[in-house]
Parts: sequence; C-alpha cells; structure tokens
Amino acid sequence: MVLAGVVWAGMATAQQPLSVIDWLQDNPVETAPGRAEPPVTDGARLPQIEVRTLDAAAAAVGLVPDTVTGIAPTLWLGSDPDVLARLIADAPVSGHPALQALTYTLLLTEALPPSDRAAAEALLLARIDKLLALGAIDPAKALIEQVGVTSSPALFSRWADTALLLGAEDEVCARLARSPQMAPGYDLAIFCTARRGDLSAATVQYDAAVALGLLPEDAIDPLDRFLHPEFFEEAGPLPVPRAPSALVFRLHEAVGEPLPTAPLPRAFAAADLRDIVGWKAQIDAAERLARTGALTPNTLLGLYTDRRPAASGGVWDRVEALQRFDTALATRSPDAVAKTLPAAFRRMSEAGLDVVFADLFAADLARVALPSDGPAARVTLRVALVSSDYETLARDLAPTTPTETFWVALASGAPGTVPAPDALSDAIASGFAAPPGALPRGLSRDRLGEAILRAIILFDQGASGNLADLADAIAIFRALGLESTARRAALQLAVRSEARKP
Repeated sequence: MVLAGVVWAGMATAQQPLSVIDWLQDNPVETAPGRAEPPVTDGARLPQIEVRTLDAAAAAVGLVPDTVTGIAPTLWLGSDPDVLARLIADAPVSGHPALQALTYTLLLTEALPPSDRAAAEALLLARIDKLLALGAIDPAKALIEQVGVTSSPALFSRWADTALLLGAEDEVCARLARSPQMAPGYDLAIFCTARRGDLSAATVQYDAAVALGLLPEDAIDPLDRFLHPEFFEEAGPLPVPRAPSALVFRLHEAVGEPLPTAPLPRAFAAADLRDIVGWKAQIDAAERLARTGALTPNTLLGLYTDRRPAASGGVWDRVEALQRFDTALATRSPDAVAKTLPAAFRRMSEAGLDVVFADLFAADLARVALPSDGPAARVTLRVALVSSDYETLARDLAPTTPTETFWVALASGAPGTVPAPDALSDAIASGFAAPPGALPRGLSRDRLGEAILRAIILFDQGASGNLADLADAIAIFRALGLESTARRAALQLAVRSEARKP
C-alpha cells in the first residue's frame, strides 16, 4: 500500500531525538495579522476560470512538515472523524513524556483533512482543544491562524482565548473590529469597544446586554468594574469564579484582582510566564507546562537559574538543589557533581520533572568521571535511560542489579535477552517479543492516526495496572515503526515505577 510505504520510509526520521515543540521554537511559524486578499481583478477582461473536481484534495493542515515528523500526511484519512476526535480527547496529557512527544507530533504534523468540511473542522477543533489541554498555547494559536481566524465562529472563539491568555488583547480587538460578526459573545464586544476608548458606547451596550440577560453571569461584575472603576473604589473583592473564561480572567487582572492560575485549566498557566508576574508564579507555571512538554526544558532551566531563592521549602528547595547541581556540573568536578546530583534529581522527580532533568543534563553528566558505585552512579544510570539520548548513553553504562541490567537491555531493544525482574518488566519484554509488523484486529496502517492514538491510550491503561494492555501497546508501536517511542516510553515507565517502590 502507498500509505504503508510512506510511513515506513519516513519513520526513521521521526525516531531521532526530536521534540516538535523544540522544532517550533527553532523554526517559528510566521503568521500575518490577517489573510491578504488578492485583487478581484486587475482589469476589465474576463477572468480565467479554474476548474477542478469537487473531491480535489484540500491543503494539509499543520505546523511541522511531514519531512520533519516522518508521519504521512494521510494519517487521519480513512477513519471516522468523530472517533478520531474522541480518541484525541481521551489521550493522556501527563505521566508519559515519550507519548506526550508523540501526541504533539500527531497534532502538529501537516495532515490532510477529511473531504467533508464539517468533519474537517471537527477534527481541527479536536486537535486545537488537545493542544490547549496540554498548555501549548502558541502552537494552538498558530494552527488556527494557518487555516484562518475568521473561518468559523468556533475557530475565532478559540483563537481569541489563546490571544487573551497571551496578553494580546489589542490583537483580538483589532480582529474583532474587522469581523464583528465573529464575536463569541457580547462580553468580548463590550470589552473591545471600551478598549477602543468609546466608554459611552460600551456602557450602553453593557446596560442593554444586562437587561436582556445576554452576558455570562461571571462576566457581569468584572465588566461593570472595568467600565466604571470610579464607582468601586471602596468595594470589596469580586467573587472568585469557578470556571472563568479567558476574558473573565483578563477582566479580573484589569481591575486589579488577578486570579491564581493553579486551580484553572493548564492553558491559563501561560499567562504567568510574562515578566509582569512574580518569579515564584512564573516557576510554578513553567513546571506545570514542562510536565506536559508544552514548555522546553531550557526555558524552565532559565527560570530556575534566574536569581537566587530568597526563601526555603517547596519549590525553593527544588530551585536551590538544581542551582547547586548546575554549578557543580559546570565545574566538571566529580566530587561536586556526586554530592549535588542525588538531591537535585530527587527534588525534580518529586515534581514529576525527572525526564525534563534528564533531557537537560544527561549528555553533560555522561562526560563526568563519577565513582562507579554509590548514589550518584545509580542516579546517573537512571538519568541516562530516561533521556532522549538513552540508546547512545546506555552503551557506556555498567548496571549492577538485575533491574538495571534489564533496563540497559531494553534501551538496546532486546529486553528478552535478560531475565525480567518483575511483572512489569515481563509485560514489557512480551511486547517486544511480539511478531514484527503484526497489528491487532481492528487496527490498520491505512488508519495510521487512529492506530497510534489507540496505542497511546492502551499504554496508559497498561501503566495503570493492566499489563496485557501494556504489552499490546508496545507491540503496536513497534509494528507501526515507532521503535524508539516504544523503547523510551517503556524505559520511562519502568524507571519511574522502580522509584515509587518503598
């Protein structure tokens, strides 16, 4: 089949240590404030008419070329769009960094949409909503801009939310002024009227909307204070909304009562990365986003090392331990690294950031001549195996226990060559022992995206205790050519599970 050939030919590229989010940071997507409309005609002559069949293929939608991801642009074709939307929504957003990276690849790769327009939009919205659930605000915004912000009210609404969370209110209001029919609600229209300086018109709009019951309940009081701050100088604080919209979140900030982002969906954490926010809030938000791969490890490291912590406990202990290790690693002193590494890795692991730590430091750590035994040596082995360079670094590792020996064999893709030390390891080895290329009944390479999503969900179920599902998921990844994903996801699960043992 053509699809199978494209998949197998391209997967080699996809399996290099590559993060789609990292790629986007190095290759930013340029988007214009509005789509340039070509002239209707350049003269009085009859225009040339282009004719094509109604089923002609639409343009691929995505931010990363398939030459980078190695995923065929036909990955969504052949599947029921409703099923795809459900699978995208059900895919886990945390807990499995290797699978998060694969999810980003699926969501952001250039892919052909279904031929039906409604189905194409539903699938696109599912991709965007998943990016927002992961906290990847910038890619979500860029994906909408690629297809056209005003293509539909649903797309405009999501685009406005992303722009508001990024602090781009002027951009939202400028776009709304050009396309007022796209307003998702009267609250945004009133907000933008006021920001343009026409407070009288905004007040009239507000009073009419309140009288007619056209405003969300939690937007009424914040809008009132935004429009008439002089009336509320002695007023008490606003009630805290349970599920604020991006606009209500911005209104609270505008009237001097900002809402904490910790209890809100992950997308709101992006608002705390701005320089106007305190350092601790920035770190908390960055850690939350780094856990889902929405923030690059180097960005988190930059925040960690921005200044010296002025307090202790909680996040400050993690910052201090990380800074001590970072300084020791820069000296290349084996003694200094051995003293600071265990504490730094433990603190980062407690926060669910062990893989982020590994991706930051594994390669440099491997160049330090640490003692061959002791806590630092055991941590170094674990750091190497959960990093993106696991296969290369594993060649120089010296395991000292049956569990470590199994991990090193797994890193090379041959876990069945050594005894499995526990039930989890046995399930992993079973997955790698499955006949190559075989797919379970109901899955097909002709429905590549669906098959990968089902394997991601199956792996998550297996990690929760259903070891048969775990073995099946690993076998599916390998059958689809995702060998590195299978190895790295299994290694991360095995190493993390061992760390949780008493």
